[in-house]
Amino acid sequence: MPRTVAWTLDAACLLPLVALLGSARMADAVARARAAMDALAAALPRLLEQALGGAPDAMVLARAWLTDPALAAASAALQSALWDLLLTPLLLYALLACVWTVGFEASSWQATPGKRALGLSVVDREGRRLRSGGALLRFLAAGLSWLSLNIGHALAGFPPYLALHDHASGTRVLAAREGTRLPAWAWAWLALLGLAFAVAVGWGFLWLQATMQAAMQRALGG
Repeated sequence: MPRTVAWTLDAACLLPLVALLGSARMADAVARARAAMDALAAALPRLLEQALGGAPDAMVLARAWLTDPALAAASAALQSALWDLLLTPLLLYALLACVWTVGFEASSWQATPGKRALGLSVVDREGRRLRSGGALLRFLAAGLSWLSLNIGHALAGFPPYLALHDHASGTRVLAAREGTRLPAWAWAWLALLGLAFAVAVGWGFLWLQATMQAAMQRALGG
């Protein structure tokens, strides 16, 4: 649990910078997504007319829709915009997190600010301070823990308390005081994150619902 809290603290430090650096590209992607959705909404009346006009059968109608040039172009534009919205912050975060993590874990702190706040430090198997190469190897190996759907991270909760990337990089995380409970502020921080996530999911659902409703109204001439 302390390692999870530490990661969220570090992520909270980096996300504003991710938003700043990626704002222009993400704003462009949002504009392209909206234009593509407008194009899909504009094509919908014609496609509905084809359906109501009596297509020979469902397969022929589906084939006609899939090969419609306007629909295909709008779908491709929407897919491209959504990929940009997903990959831009992800790649920026990975790059910034690499510099952040390697720099701090190879420093005299031997920990990122998030880990330091929880009294954690990163060392090699012999308990020595990591060099830059070792810290970089540990960061890259962390990809294994993410790719395992966080099972690699969950391993740190069981003896010998090493995550998958700890095993792969020959490192371990030490606590300043073994057996100490998570501080009250850390629980409050986790509760705040949970609330923020719930609000974000709710807002996203309402935004998607409103967007789809507006598109349908435009398509039906409302």
